[in-house]
Amino acid sequence: MNVAVITGSLGLVGSECVRYFSRNGFDKVVGVDNDMRKYFFGDDASTSWNKARLTEEITGYIHKSADIRDTEAIGKIFAEYGSDIKLVIHAAAQPSHDWAAKEPLTDFTINANGALNMLEATRKHCPSAVFIFTSTNKVYGDLPNHLPLVELETRWEVDKSHPYYEHGIDESMGIDQSKHSIFGASKVAADVMTQEYGRYFGMNTVAFRGGCLTGPAHSGAELHGFLSYLVRCALTGKRYTIYGYKGKQVRDNIHSDDLARAFHAFYKNPRPGEVYNIGGGRYSNISVLEAFAIAERVTGKRADYSVSDANRVGDHIWYVSDIGKFMRHYPEFSIRHGAEEIIRQIAEELDRRLSTA
Repeated sequence: MNVAVITGSLGLVGSECVRYFSRNGFDKVVGVDNDMRKYFFGDDASTSWNKARLTEEITGYIHKSADIRDTEAIGKIFAEYGSDIKLVIHAAAQPSHDWAAKEPLTDFTINANGALNMLEATRKHCPSAVFIFTSTNKVYGDLPNHLPLVELETRWEVDKSHPYYEHGIDESMGIDQSKHSIFGASKVAADVMTQEYGRYFGMNTVAFRGGCLTGPAHSGAELHGFLSYLVRCALTGKRYTIYGYKGKQVRDNIHSDDLARAFHAFYKNPRPGEVYNIGGGRYSNISVLEAFAIAERVTGKRADYSVSDANRVGDHIWYVSDIGKFMRHYPEFSIRHGAEEIIRQIAEELDRRLSTA
């Protein structure tokens, strides 16, 4: 029997992976999620709506409402399925810069200790399984802000003379001597530990350092999930505050379906202890101002937003992922979803959810 264990299974990445791997060779998918997103960001960010969908639509889905910080609870789940577990996708996290600063202990125990619990449970019960960790570009701290950046009409851009201009930021960017935010630091710990379990224990581990992970299943909130939250504000007329950089800060956005396909490519041919930058790259990247222009076009509604002079601590001015290393290792992979299509899908899904709320 092939079993996949997916943490954060009710969230954006987790639920996409539940659906994807249920269709692609797994008899059972065990989802671990206790809706901490509601605790972080309030009722509007709750993922409980997704539990009902997954349970009804996915025959082999088994839900476990466990906390990844609970070593005993995680151990019991892994012991139940043992060597039948072929894939572990660790997507659960505290994902916000700002929230992490409010409760650093909570942030670190979820992001760092939680990842260690998952790695150790995998090592004890299914050491040959593929372990995929959703890391973040925030492991690079604010080093991207020291690139030679040029202000354009609607966005910041790296200078054309710089090596990162053509394809974006690759894995050679360091992680030291920079301001990460408390969130970024806790993710660094999990990222490095994931690498170490691959290199030291020889396990099939990988850290995917994501740009903006997004898609229609996102329960966006002001403190996390900017694209989903931006579209929600556009649909409902709620005022949106852009923090810093004149609204011209740039992110590359990868659809959760593209991310799941990248995970699948690694699963089929794992490279222990590897690290990959993953995102929309040069194919799918936008500034916040550009995102609002698309959202207005897609929804037919005028967005209400303001720009604050204060930026979020450790936030990136310009970040585009160079996914060339991953594509060299897995040439069958390609990005299928562009920014406008992603925003359109988010708007359609949010419209459905809001109309039935």
